Amino acid sequence: MVKRLLTIAVLVLAIIYAGEYVSVRFRIPRSREPLSSVPIQRYYAVTQKNGKPEFYFDPPTVQACVRSLFPHLGFAPCWYVNRHKVQRINM
Repeated sequence: MVKRLLTIAVLVLAIIYAGEYVSVRFRIPRSREPLSSVPIQRYYAVTQKNGKPEFYFDPPTVQACVRSLFPHLGFAPCWYVNRHKVQRINM
């Protein structure tokens, strides 16, 4: 029973992923733009010798994203990029 449910869940996710890929790749429907852009803010946290961090901020940049549930064509989904607009890079 559990094996059957797991197989069905994997098949449903595979069908959804394939449907999204076809929609993004061939731009279905034509009126929907599959790619978008989101402004993000990156900053670097550099640890000094005394153990305190020093922060260096980059100017805001624009990151391309895909309007879908899963990542496609090398782009992260827009819902994920919107939730991670501020990116900390530890050095």
